[in-house]
Amino acid sequence: MRLLFTGGSGKAGKHCIDYLRNQGHTILNVDLIDLGHDSVQTRLADITDAGQIFDVMSSYANYHELDLGQGVPKFDAVIHFAAIPRLMMTSDNECYRVNTLGTYNVLDATIKFGIKKVIFASSETTYGVCFADGEVKPDYLPIDENHPTIPQDSYAMSKVVNEATAKSFQRRSGIDIYGLRINNVIEPHEYKEKFPAYMENPDLRRRNIFSYIDARDLGQMVQKCLDTDGLGYEVFNVSNDDHSVGLSSEKLIETYYQDIEIKTPRVPESFYSNEKAKKLLGFQPCHSWRAYL
Repeated sequence: MRLLFTGGSGKAGKHCIDYLRNQGHTILNVDLIDLGHDSVQTRLADITDAGQIFDVMSSYANYHELDLGQGVPKFDAVIHFAAIPRLMMTSDNECYRVNTLGTYNVLDATIKFGIKKVIFASSETTYGVCFADGEVKPDYLPIDENHPTIPQDSYAMSKVVNEATAKSFQRRSGIDIYGLRINNVIEPHEYKEKFPAYMENPDLRRRNIFSYIDARDLGQMVQKCLDTDGLGYEVFNVSNDDHSVGLSSEKLIETYYQDIEIKTPRVPESFYSNEKAKKLLGFQPCHSWRAYL
């Protein structure tokens, strides 16, 4: 496929691009920072500028396409990851502005250019636990896509708004738009760097609901979305199958969630459910921290 990928120079994006390149796709990266990838061109563009987004949406993906002499091909799908990636990186209102306006511009251009699929990055923070002031516990466990999304912070607010925007664009256009509520992304080298501290002090993972997603498995998730047509608008939790700490589910419930309803017949192995992605997309995480520590 011929893919436009916004935000591919970021922590999550660069691993997804590597995964997708290995599947044989042609990719144009759109970012403010050059990815520096030998076989992926980066167009430096600001997603909050509609003119720039409309320009890259009708762009060559690489110099080789010039040799065809057939004009600019159309992209098959858009993967939208570009954003201010977390709270307290910019002012709160700038985070909200960039993330919401940028997503609007990307979706608007995608539909007007007749592209039939968008995969966009939402977040675990939409559930209101991660960046809450003080401790906010889930309404129930495991958290699935039906859990309320009522966050307190500008970053998570922007992601909830983006989901509403995407749903509206999908209703108008009828194309497939899939939102990924991505849990805390872990790169391969971070297992040895960070996870020993998580084993020592599980409190460090409370705000992430003790979950994580391997960056390479996130790439697989994007590919599964590309492979699956006809779902319309859907959101999916994206996580691995196990906790990011060494404690059992029973011990975590005893320590952190004694009064929280457990909605599954058995105690879940992860408190951030990826069952919907498995059922509808065939997603199956392959990487666990236990293979690296």
